[in-house]
Amino acid sequence: MTIEQTNDGRKGYFEALEEGKQAGKMTYTWAGDTKFIIDHTEVNEAFNGKGVGKKMVMAAVEYARENNVKILPLCPFAKSVFDKTPEIHDVLFS
Repeated sequence: MTIEQTNDGRKGYFEALEEGKQAGKMTYTWAGDTKFIIDHTEVNEAFNGKGVGKKMVMAAVEYARENNVKILPLCPFAKSVFDKTPEIHDVLFS
């Protein structure tokens, strides 16, 4: 499975792909230059239970670390991943 990112400067998304099929998509909106808000996470029903959502959140965390930005997880799923994973709190906007 690969995670690809599309970023247009105001909005963007992380997309999970497996064998050319979309397994999931997580959208975000930029809030200034130093943080983005994860606003929605969706996983294709055929991929439920395979950790697709968490893989997309972790890709966002990696992106945030590489680019010195913070994440505000307003999406309930993304928030639950942050709540359960203390080691990614370094990119959490508080």
